[in-house]
Amino acid sequence: MRIEAYSQVQQIYSNNKVNKTQAAKKTNDIRDTVSFSSIGKDIQVAKQAVSATPDVREDVVASLKAAIKNGTYNVSGEAFADKLLAKYEEASELS
Repeated sequence: MRIEAYSQVQQIYSNNKVNKTQAAKKTNDIRDTVSFSSIGKDIQVAKQAVSATPDVREDVVASLKAAIKNGTYNVSGEAFADKLLAKYEEASELS
């Protein structure tokens, strides 16, 4: 067994350990940053506005309830059929 070869191998491994430690120190100096585009900010504002609005428009519902209760709410059969047919055609196009 040659002792010189062992000391040369040991030097190589000890140099690698020093380099690994220095590399680890360098990565600690890096900082992550986050930035949002103006579109992302606009989407966030829109989401907040939608979440702040109620799901049911009470003014519209109240007027319709009053018309139904009074018997003055009339639905046109032809208008209802047209809307029903339009929804059917829309659904068949998606399929």
